[in-house]
Amino acid sequence: MYISKQVVENIFKKHGKSEKDTGSSEGQIALFTHRIEHLSNHLKSNRKDFNTERSLVRLVGKRRSLLDYLKEKNITRYRDIVKELGLRK
Repeated sequence: MYISKQVVENIFKKHGKSEKDTGSSEGQIALFTHRIEHLSNHLKSNRKDFNTERSLVRLVGKRRSLLDYLKEKNITRYRDIVKELGLRK
């Protein structure tokens, strides 16, 4: 896979509660953001890769769902993760 175990652990360590806590919303959103950036860069050089384009759209939808969930449950955590990752609606 294109994401090594160390990169995943660093993402969860930085954005989640710990490097082993893979279930936190913030950690999952950060991981999805990393994967979205990777797929976006891939599509810039491979315009006709429609399977990757579909995967990218699905990932964006998953991230949007998690952000909506976090916004309903805890608005401060939502604002922090959006600010930290540089996302905007």
